[in-house]
Amino acid sequence: MKDSDPDKHKWFSDHISPDLTALHRIKETIYSGRSKFQSVDIINTAGFGVCLVLDGKIQSSEADEFIYHEALVQPAMLTHPQPERVFIAGGGEGATLREVLAHKTVKKAVMVDIDEEVVNLCRRFLPAWHRNAFDDPRAEIHFADARKYLEQSSDRFDVIIIDLVDPLEQGPARLLYTREFYEIVKQKLGRTGIMSVQAEPAEWKNSDNFTAIASTLKKVFRIARPYRVHVPAFLGLWGFVTASQSLDPTKVAPEEVDARISSRVSKRLKSYDGLTHQGMFTIPKHIRQQLAANKRIITDKEPISAY
Repeated sequence: MKDSDPDKHKWFSDHISPDLTALHRIKETIYSGRSKFQSVDIINTAGFGVCLVLDGKIQSSEADEFIYHEALVQPAMLTHPQPERVFIAGGGEGATLREVLAHKTVKKAVMVDIDEEVVNLCRRFLPAWHRNAFDDPRAEIHFADARKYLEQSSDRFDVIIIDLVDPLEQGPARLLYTREFYEIVKQKLGRTGIMSVQAEPAEWKNSDNFTAIASTLKKVFRIARPYRVHVPAFLGLWGFVTASQSLDPTKVAPEEVDARISSRVSKRLKSYDGLTHQGMFTIPKHIRQQLAANKRIITDKEPISAY
């Protein structure tokens, strides 16, 4: 390729794994800079519209963020009989907060994100994500380390949603994927609470972190349920896990999920309903075998790393 190639600088490379890279054609760079914690780019792509990119990795896209955020939030929220107090770790775009606040039962949602600059950029450039959720009187926003905040807080929550960036080796979230952190979450939930976490890629050749997170949560909580959804902008299946001492989303029938959505959720969900719920937790045999085989427990001394 010659240096004069007019197309040379119009592609964004999203490195999915050591063996796979996705190229996204850039129509426009809306913002490019660096916060105290990470590089930040907001780009308009030909395939997925506007995308938030942190440390070189797509976090969500305009075209399909609803799939990811509904999958992360709704199973846990609708498994709980009456979620009133919710904690969100991360969630800078405000879309996780948006999904939580769609529940009529919610009286207080505490969101703690370490990167104020990223949140401010999302408020400015990604209004379709947050839809003014930051201004909801039930929302309480803090800029701090979510682990330290939970450790020092005396509050108890019905639902805790862990919506963090990937555990990059030099990133700000690596110690929020460990057994020690999940023990803190467990203490802040109590017996009747439930948590959910984004748990990295869940592909058949790229599932080590997903299966390790599930294995770790099974050591901390009595009930841990891994599930997956296809997120096109992530180029495949993405993993999540719910965990609780008493609540099991796989015991909630599709008809009951639909009934709870109808009575409790104040907006139209685009991706998630009772049948979707059932499908998410129906994991194929080869992935179930990988989940059973991975016994790794993630610790502060031996954390995982994302590619």
